Amino acid sequence: MLPTFVIGLREGLEASLIVGIVAAFLVSQGRRDALRQVGVGVGAAVVLCLGFGVVLALLEQSLPQRQQEQLETVVGVVALGMVTWMVLWMRRHSRGLKGELEGAARAALARNSTRALVVMAFLAVLREGFETAVFLVAVFTASTSPAQAGSGVVLGLAVAIALGYAVYRGGVRINLSRFFTATGVVLVVVAGGLLMTAVHTAHEAGWVNVGQQTAFDASALVSPGTPQAALVTGVLGLQPQPTVIEVAAWAVYVAVMLAVVLWPKRRRPAPAPLVRAHAGATS
Repeated sequence: MLPTFVIGLREGLEASLIVGIVAAFLVSQGRRDALRQVGVGVGAAVVLCLGFGVVLALLEQSLPQRQQEQLETVVGVVALGMVTWMVLWMRRHSRGLKGELEGAARAALARNSTRALVVMAFLAVLREGFETAVFLVAVFTASTSPAQAGSGVVLGLAVAIALGYAVYRGGVRINLSRFFTATGVVLVVVAGGLLMTAVHTAHEAGWVNVGQQTAFDASALVSPGTPQAALVTGVLGLQPQPTVIEVAAWAVYVAVMLAVVLWPKRRRPAPAPLVRAHAGATS
């Protein structure tokens, strides 16, 4: 439940924040007439994302066992790449996200083009929705409790939509840099679990045959059918008897990504007080 909750919250909040910031800017500019068009773009993106997720899940179920393992590996690697890119991109842009979106919306209004705002909202929801669909297919495959995984993503999306609406109404201010750093840490651990699962399915698909010695016995911790096993396997991707290559891949990825996410950001130096210096020189 925790991995899908974090994915739903993170992805849903990114999309709802973008839509909420654009909508709040339109209201402040007296352009409520454009809100309906933005809503049309959001609705179209949601429908496309739901269709994509259903097709991907049905495709996986219709394949033979070996090809299912191959597809699960590909989906897991794609999801891993998306998580990594998303965490790194948001680390760079979280502080200036609001200003960038308002600048783009202002430019669109200056050109009297509400179509650009519709496209902005559509692409924001579409991108996050496609990423969410890939993540969830990968996580649901590794999860031992689909019901808990499903309730986690629903709860995460609900919280994300509520926060996005609160931002739109002006009642909540979120420190985006701190929020995305905190969720980034959790997502890195979840992504490490996706990588471990992808390495496991790659072996079952016949693609990875090195490092298959058992690293340690985790049967006591990962007992099939127990809530503890669902949590450990769902978050960490840990199997009852993980192999050396699975553990090594998880450790290397998580260590590198946590160092990147938690490394202090460089602050831009403050501009020199030119006016004060000029006044001193004149006196």
